[in-house]
Amino acid sequence: MAPELIVRTTSGLVRGKAEAGVLAFLGVPYAAPPFGEHRFAAPVPVSWDGVRPALTHGPAAPQAPGEDIGLYAPDVFEAGEDCLNLDIRTPMIGPAGLPVLVWIHGGAFAIGGNGAAWHQGHRFARDGVVCVAINYRLGFEGFLALEDAPLNRGVLDWLAALAWVRDNIAAFGGDPGNVTIAGQSAGGAAVATLLSMPRAAGLFHRAVVMSGSATLAATEQEARDHAKALAARLGIDPTRSAFARLSPAALVAEQPPPLSGGPGGLSASVPIKPVVDGDLVPAVPLAALGSSAHIPLLVGCTTQEADVFVRRFAADVDAAGAQALLDHLGVQVDEPGLTPAERVGRAFTEHLFTREARWIREARPAYAYEFRWESPVESPVGGGRVGAVHNLDLPFVFDLLDAPGVGRTAGPAAPQALADAMHAAWVRFARTGDPGWPLDHLWRF
Repeated sequence: MAPELIVRTTSGLVRGKAEAGVLAFLGVPYAAPPFGEHRFAAPVPVSWDGVRPALTHGPAAPQAPGEDIGLYAPDVFEAGEDCLNLDIRTPMIGPAGLPVLVWIHGGAFAIGGNGAAWHQGHRFARDGVVCVAINYRLGFEGFLALEDAPLNRGVLDWLAALAWVRDNIAAFGGDPGNVTIAGQSAGGAAVATLLSMPRAAGLFHRAVVMSGSATLAATEQEARDHAKALAARLGIDPTRSAFARLSPAALVAEQPPPLSGGPGGLSASVPIKPVVDGDLVPAVPLAALGSSAHIPLLVGCTTQEADVFVRRFAADVDAAGAQALLDHLGVQVDEPGLTPAERVGRAFTEHLFTREARWIREARPAYAYEFRWESPVESPVGGGRVGAVHNLDLPFVFDLLDAPGVGRTAGPAAPQALADAMHAAWVRFARTGDPGWPLDHLWRF
């Protein structure tokens, strides 16, 4: 009989399992459930007696169901109150001193979870990197600016998870002195935010921003006004005690859609986001990235992030209308042979993603990449092909072309050689801080 996989953490003992050729410890709490007396509070430590099974994913944060447009993995997240948890995949337990990758999921700070099929970490563990994926408070639970509650509770959750990793990852084979934080979309914005925060200093040593932003932040006045307007609409005070009388599901029902669209830039399109409070988040992250210039950074995006999504809204636009919209955005698309709808889609990719990556590279040194491989699959929305769409790079980075949903999005012949190359670059970066190309070069996958 195989020995039991039991590890002692600062909170108590956990029992893991062998899974996909590595060791998995799933749903491990890094803080107490943020509900009941802890609702709308900063995360607090958690402990338990005996041996806690860590065999299945923990709950994701309360959220509305994600929109299924027929492109992505069929993820259904089991939400619950014990949502401050993390998953660990490792090749071995004990003092092995392996590099660590901490993954922060995306979802516009409103949806998602660490159980998503396209970013499971067992193949990082297979290749000698301990992979940790965290859940954190989303939506109003994590970011609504109530009068008598701490701001940026979701951000505080990231810090609590990273502190847990610092204090415990050595027992799971990891090196607390070699931690890379990585995230995609809103997770990439989370990484950029952490890079700008003095309180995050020392908790990580490298960073990866995939399809993220360093401008995704609200002013405190905007956040306070939003909370007051919501409270007035509900007929309650904008206080912790008043909002705590709403169930998590009822509060989720009051949230705006994760993405509002429109020409106001990425920050204006994401209604729920971190708040610049002058303390925890001292400034819009882009303005403070220079303080982390000593931390190796990898940043990039896909070539056609927003194209397929925008094309469905711009299907009937004519050439004059497309040009008027591009002029309003201040973006020009000169690629020949595009339809008006395709020009609009390409313009929004530049407006919302490409220039964000470029701004980060201009603010501080960073290794840069562009994911250019285009899926040949016909899009179920907006017409045309899926192309190099938002999220498509995830199963390549995690070497998960066999994950659910990849075939319907990337097609049956997605190139494994490309997944090998991307995954190897991320593994190399986690080990050494160098993905394998010059710092001043835009690497194209």
